[in-house]
Amino acid sequence: MAKKKETEAAAEKTNDQPKPMAERKEPRLLRHYRDHVQSALKEQFGFENPHQVPKVEKVVVNVGVGEAPKDQKLLDSVLEELSIIAGQRPVINRARKSISNFSLREGMAIGVSVTLRKQRMYDFLDRLVTAAIPRVRDFRGLSTRSFDGRGNYTMGVKEQIIFPEINYDRVQKVHGMDITVVTSTNKDDEAFALLREMGFPFRGEEKPVQIGMPAA
Repeated sequence: MAKKKETEAAAEKTNDQPKPMAERKEPRLLRHYRDHVQSALKEQFGFENPHQVPKVEKVVVNVGVGEAPKDQKLLDSVLEELSIIAGQRPVINRARKSISNFSLREGMAIGVSVTLRKQRMYDFLDRLVTAAIPRVRDFRGLSTRSFDGRGNYTMGVKEQIIFPEINYDRVQKVHGMDITVVTSTNKDDEAFALLREMGFPFRGEEKPVQIGMPAA
């Protein structure tokens, strides 16, 4: 009997102890970058030092909300939707100076934005490439002319509803967004090769790279 009580007490003590937090799983796109993209870029550009291989440093998602000063509910709705899409709370962008022609005063809310790095960045890009972009109507590939000359790429999305996380029935207003991918290289050809190997479906590519698979 005493032994049984000791066993029950030990079990209760074990249950009272806080359980360790589950380890965050490595993003699939990051694993694809390490397993396939790095070696492909080394071969293509002849990089000898691993630190020379380009990588994505951050992703900035920006939504302009011109009606925000007059419609607080719309601003709140955009904030909530971008939080769901990015997995991170956005910040409100405010006007830096007053412009009378646009009835704009300094400090007015004019949009929202979020900057993603590390795991959230890779998770977002994975969902963008594999789930969101294929849902664009009459999609014919991403433009290859949207690089800024310094290795960064910006693409426009016309409708936030291409992201599967968004519940269309709860959308207050369909709006677009700008997505800027900032890379570690200042050369557009290297940035293009990096994004192509990471599954970005550029125009003219008959068969884009599949994440988790080496390029054909």
